[in-house]
Amino acid sequence: MKDVVVCGLFTLLLDAVLCSALWALLLLLRSSDCGGLAGVWAFGAVKWVVLHVFTSALTEGKPPAVLRRLVVLLCLLSPALETGQILVAPPSEPYTGPLPDLSMLLVAQMSSLLAVAVWEKGLCGNGKMKKNNSKPDSRRLLIRVLKYFKPDTLYLIAAFGFLILGVFCDSFIPLYQGKVIDMLSDQKHQIGFSYALGTLVLFSLGSALFSGLRGGLFMCTLARLNKRLKHVLFHSLMQQEITFFEENSSGQLSSRLHSDVDRMGRTVALNANALVRSTVKTCLMLWVMLHLSWELTLLTCIEMPLVVMVQNKYITLSKELKEQMQDCHARIKDLASETVGCIRTVRSFKAEKEELRRYQEALEQMSAINRRSGIYSAVFGFIRRLLIVGIKILMLVQARTLISSGRLSIGSLVSFFLYQKPMSNNLREILYCYGETMSTVGVISKVFGYLDRTPKCKKEGELAPEKLKGRIVFENVTLSYPSSPHTQALKSFSVELQPGKMTALVGPSGSGKTSCVGLLKRLYEPQEGQILLDGEPLHHYKQKYLHEKIALVSQNPVLFSGSVRYNIEYGLKECNDDKVKEAAVKANADGFISEMKDKYDADVGEGGRNLSEGQKQSIAIVRALVRDPQVIILDEATSKLDVNAQHAVLQEIVTRGRTVLVVAHQLKTVEKADHIIFLEGGVVVEEGTHKELMAKKGRYHRLKEELFSQSD
Repeated sequence: MKDVVVCGLFTLLLDAVLCSALWALLLLLRSSDCGGLAGVWAFGAVKWVVLHVFTSALTEGKPPAVLRRLVVLLCLLSPALETGQILVAPPSEPYTGPLPDLSMLLVAQMSSLLAVAVWEKGLCGNGKMKKNNSKPDSRRLLIRVLKYFKPDTLYLIAAFGFLILGVFCDSFIPLYQGKVIDMLSDQKHQIGFSYALGTLVLFSLGSALFSGLRGGLFMCTLARLNKRLKHVLFHSLMQQEITFFEENSSGQLSSRLHSDVDRMGRTVALNANALVRSTVKTCLMLWVMLHLSWELTLLTCIEMPLVVMVQNKYITLSKELKEQMQDCHARIKDLASETVGCIRTVRSFKAEKEELRRYQEALEQMSAINRRSGIYSAVFGFIRRLLIVGIKILMLVQARTLISSGRLSIGSLVSFFLYQKPMSNNLREILYCYGETMSTVGVISKVFGYLDRTPKCKKEGELAPEKLKGRIVFENVTLSYPSSPHTQALKSFSVELQPGKMTALVGPSGSGKTSCVGLLKRLYEPQEGQILLDGEPLHHYKQKYLHEKIALVSQNPVLFSGSVRYNIEYGLKECNDDKVKEAAVKANADGFISEMKDKYDADVGEGGRNLSEGQKQSIAIVRALVRDPQVIILDEATSKLDVNAQHAVLQEIVTRGRTVLVVAHQLKTVEKADHIIFLEGGVVVEEGTHKELMAKKGRYHRLKEELFSQSD
């Protein structure tokens, strides 16, 4: 690296010597004609040969790519600049060549160095393009986001049309402000002054009108995009298997659904707006500034590569910190949601201080990331402002020379300065939009990760027979949960549930009872074996049909905010009032519902907090019965009902020829079962009726007192 720097310094020195030699030769010949534009290009070609041979000699015939790029810039920059100046502002006299100017030579060399440094540090390394695997992914993700704007094509065409019109009007305002200033002291050209003033007013009004229309259309498009993305993401989340929700907390998923989608749409839409606006405005302003003074324009453009070098480093750091900040926000939201949602458990264990400590640690972690982000932002702002001040001083010195030589008027200088600040702001905005968009790529990637995720469960079938017997067979079923893949919850489990009979699952905690229930409701898929319903695997049936024919009533049923009727009819498209009332009467729940103020329209509150535990269980039973299922699973479903209600419910369920599976810890319920299956360690240990199992004096008999509540 040091050798390359030394060779570069010698190359710059030789370049200065060659240019000085040319100027000295012209001075000796007492001529300022170096052959015109052709001579300038010829001198550049000769200089390239000399510098190439020189660098090859210094590096033993193998000059690094960075030196080759520097040589090309040093040789082509001056001819290209002179050619551009002639094309933009043709001279009134025949062109003889560039004037000998040591300051312009230094500016050319500094510009070449900056361009090579930006290319080497920002885009390339060691003469080869850096392999950045994230760039193709970033481009692909951003293009995919833009595809979601397709339904809003007309809105976007109108918005970008107003944007370009507004930028066009905005770009010519400083030019006519300078013309008005030049005419203020000239009383002879009153018509020209009125024309310039009228044009200035017209452009100002056009800028305000078109900018307002553009902003309104972009905000409308953004709102439509957010609505569309949230709907698609929520639909995708609802298709995932239960394991996915166990591995991803509800707070984190909620944050992705709302905060991340909002940020993704806002960043892409608003940054695209700002990027197009700033790019078009920069091109128009650059064209006008070159007409006013190409020397001052060159000094203005030197600021860009300097800012790029600093900005690239800041973008990398900012992207990393923003991803960490997003994770912290999701973690804090999840922690607060979990603590508030489980406040009864927290209070019963007197763990408020522990939860407060965990929350404080999460806040401190987020605060540390905020501090780092603030420090990086402050350092970046200081360096950027320092560069701006340095460039401004050089411009003032050059402007004094131009005004003294009569090549620039006061009004043109004012116009140029009115352009210069917005020009720099536009360049910075372009870089900021790029950095902000790149920093959002992580958020976009996570959102699309959820959208693209394929549920790890078998696709539903098309079976939906009108009549269902309800015969269920477990054939050598083996189940392991993703959280503990090496532990089998069920091991080669084989059981048959007969229609019209009640089967009871009993066993100690962790024996596999809940796993059987989860498999029947297709909340999980077995790794081995299969579950047959009337001789067909469960996944051959339509999912909605299956959940209507197999109803589950759990010990702690979940109720949603809304009326009693809403919770009973939950998931059903057609369900009249008579059917709801009939099911409530069968479940012995119509009595307490009718005593409520609004009866079936009474609000149960969040999670059913306005009801007692027994009332919530009763409504869950009504919700199951109203579907008229052929298979009913009672997971401690009547544990909080009184004796009369339990008897009525079990009588209604059993006498309809249904297949009933009971998971109970009450001996009175188990004794009524036609078939009892004793599970332990995921394996069937014993099975038979209550009398048969008691007569065997096996595990069921020995653990009877532990299995069933003492109140029995």
